[in-house]
Amino acid sequence: MLIKLALTGMTSKFKNYVVLLAGLIMAIAIFYMFQTLAWNKEFIKSNSVINHIELVYLMGSFLLSVVTFFYIIYASSFLFSLRQREFGMYMTLGARKKKINMLLFIENMVMGGISLLLGIALGIGLAAVVGQLMASQLDVDLAGYHPLFGPSIAITIIFFIALFLLSALWNYAKLSRMRLLQLIHADKQPERIPVMSRIKWFISVLGILALGIGYVCLVFMEQLREIGLLVATVMTTLGTYLIFISLVPLLINRLKSVKSQANKGIHAFTFGQLSFRINGLTKMLATVAMLIALSAGAISGGMAFQNNAFIAAESYKIYDVTIHNPTAEELKLLSGITFTEEHAYHYKMHDQTVYFLLEDMVKGRPLTHTGTTKKEWEQYTRLADKIAAGSMDDGSLSQEWINFLYELQPPAVEIGQMQLVDSGAFNKIEAASRVAMIGKTASFTTNKRTWKQLDQMEAKKYENVGYYPQSKNEYYQSKLGFASGTVFMGFFLGIAFLAMMASCLMFKILSGASRDANRYRMLHKIGVRRSRLSASIYKELFLVFLIPGVVGLSHVLVGMNLFSFILVNPYYRIWIPLVIFMVIYTIYYFLTVYLYKRAVLPGKQV
Repeated sequence: MLIKLALTGMTSKFKNYVVLLAGLIMAIAIFYMFQTLAWNKEFIKSNSVINHIELVYLMGSFLLSVVTFFYIIYASSFLFSLRQREFGMYMTLGARKKKINMLLFIENMVMGGISLLLGIALGIGLAAVVGQLMASQLDVDLAGYHPLFGPSIAITIIFFIALFLLSALWNYAKLSRMRLLQLIHADKQPERIPVMSRIKWFISVLGILALGIGYVCLVFMEQLREIGLLVATVMTTLGTYLIFISLVPLLINRLKSVKSQANKGIHAFTFGQLSFRINGLTKMLATVAMLIALSAGAISGGMAFQNNAFIAAESYKIYDVTIHNPTAEELKLLSGITFTEEHAYHYKMHDQTVYFLLEDMVKGRPLTHTGTTKKEWEQYTRLADKIAAGSMDDGSLSQEWINFLYELQPPAVEIGQMQLVDSGAFNKIEAASRVAMIGKTASFTTNKRTWKQLDQMEAKKYENVGYYPQSKNEYYQSKLGFASGTVFMGFFLGIAFLAMMASCLMFKILSGASRDANRYRMLHKIGVRRSRLSASIYKELFLVFLIPGVVGLSHVLVGMNLFSFILVNPYYRIWIPLVIFMVIYTIYYFLTVYLYKRAVLPGKQV
């Protein structure tokens, strides 16, 4: 009987459970994918370039599990609130709280079982796709990688069953504290009109101060480090909630009081709707703002790590490739690359001294960085210092020229000294003439496969002396190994947080649709056209989405300083992840409007 009642109750709130399951299934799928990528030991060990990936995905799993825990507690509590009156009726008919708790437990387990089954199935698919994408990006072998991974399934099931049990205990404690009359009249609680009292003004000032302290810590994160991270996390979160509780109702009332806006069409009704429901929305909107910050921040942070690999490589060396005594095979590969700049420098080695031909240096003056820090990686100019024959030890060469000569030094040779000599002196040296070729392209990442082939050829050419290429590409790949795991983790964490955010917001908006429908029906009966009612819904929900969206994105823009002591430039191309996020967020907005219109507008379906 209890099972039948549980299934009937879930069916009656099917739309709400679908919204909950959407966020939950996505969280489970991504959690499973992270576990699979972290615990495929054979795959990780066989590819040294991704040896940091285990730590990356374990960190992502921890962050996802914390947010998912609060999401499940909130979602199950919210569904409980929707059915309080139903539970009160059961108790009126003689049901004991013990039975109601058992009913809730069954519903939690049924919902958990369905979400686990679908989430793990989706997670297996995601693990297969992400594994292929990562292998393609890093050019590594997928040997030993298993998308269907038993240990990951076990970890996922154990973790989420524990969460569902905690959720059931939370609802049990909540039901135990409630009286019968509270349950029966749960849907008849009056909305409180927001009033800006002295206490709320005080709260708003505290909120602004807390948010300001959090932002200052984020801006100066490079100096404050660990203490800055802790203070910024606490104060930014606290400030966000205090500001939403105190200032958002004031903002809505201000908009309502602007006569030029309120007197147009049915704007008075739109702002009236918002002002009456805003007290019940403030905490939810603050939560949504934080989830937006986590979502957009995760996507932006992940892409920032990937961009950092490129920036770090550009800071490491300006020229994309350096080849010594190129073979016919290497020359063939080089001929297929379009260089924006290339030079050849001849040299001879004698008695642990390298003699470079001066005329080559004069003719092919190289580029050099003009900035003094890595953050100025894009700033470089032609090396214009005076150059003449001489040694790097006698003061005749500038430090910039010495740095460049070190980059040109032959591989696997212990260099005692480097000198520049003119052609006459160069021809007299009794040693074989060699050549070092350098080149720069318009886009380093376009020719990644070719750079890898050239590195392999250089290593093979000098394998007898134990040479390992220290090229720009090798440096880039070492940074990219960590970054690639991070970019996928950030993207999918962002999607998971976004799904949870959308679920929370949809819960809150759609749960009041039944009461709002009466108001829209009355307006329709007195002659307000459907198009006007529809426009009112678009405007009302636009403000509901806009306020947390603006606050959340401002958190992201300031919060990217969090990576300032790890990344060269955390803001490089940040517009790309923000545009991706805003497109997805806009889709959620239109979907919510569509569902809300179907629920509240009278007459034909929209």
